[in-house]
Amino acid sequence: MTADVYQDTPLIIAGTTYRSRLLVGSGKYRDLDQTREATEASGAEIITVAIRRINIGQDPNAPSLLSVLPPSHYTILPNTAGCYNAADAVYTLQLARELLGGRTLVKLEVLGDEKTLFPNMPETLKAAESLVRDGFDVMVYCSDDPIQAKLLEQIGCVAVMPLASLIGSGMGILNPWNLSLIIEQATVPVLVDAGVGTASDAAIAMELGCDGVLMNSAIAGARDPVRMAHAMRLAIQAGRHAYLAGRMPKRFAASPSSPMQGRPA
Repeated sequence: MTADVYQDTPLIIAGTTYRSRLLVGSGKYRDLDQTREATEASGAEIITVAIRRINIGQDPNAPSLLSVLPPSHYTILPNTAGCYNAADAVYTLQLARELLGGRTLVKLEVLGDEKTLFPNMPETLKAAESLVRDGFDVMVYCSDDPIQAKLLEQIGCVAVMPLASLIGSGMGILNPWNLSLIIEQATVPVLVDAGVGTASDAAIAMELGCDGVLMNSAIAGARDPVRMAHAMRLAIQAGRHAYLAGRMPKRFAASPSSPMQGRPA
């Protein structure tokens, strides 16, 4: 059997094709060298950057993330982590566009409070409308609510990114049913964002039919971030292939794996 049997359609976001369905964050690592090593091990091509926390040129006197993850090799995806209203989020991404030479692919997240980091959906919808009008290609962190996800798609967001569980919690996918409803109705990529803790969580997300997974804490917070990044890379691939293969149906009775015909009574 040749490798061609296992070929897959690529992930396409805002007209750009990506081989990897794993997106990774750039925060919480020991230093920039570890950030680079873990990113390389993950095989990710899209790297999220919290503009309010990580230097990509705002401070010319400080080390820049772009020195180890150059935009010539990666899609740098600025995000609005730390924003709690639409106005701050829009301003932050306008700044990011200037820093990145006019690139328009961004990740929007507007948080509701500091304790849960749950999305503030009214402010998220307001910011999404403004950014889309301004020419941005908006990937958006949202609640796992199928109605809200559909509204964001109708506004013109290029990907919806429902949380699996609270940001940084590592609790995994708490509501697979809602994620399945979002996937079933979506005509843009659906990527799980937040809550993944280990490789099995990533595989489950892909087995549900998600187009990809974004994570940061699950890798950076591991005892060995570089090895965990590699594990996540394999989990995403395995989960995707399992989804495409189609799992066997669940049954409430045993079914022997060997044929029973022809056996002596």
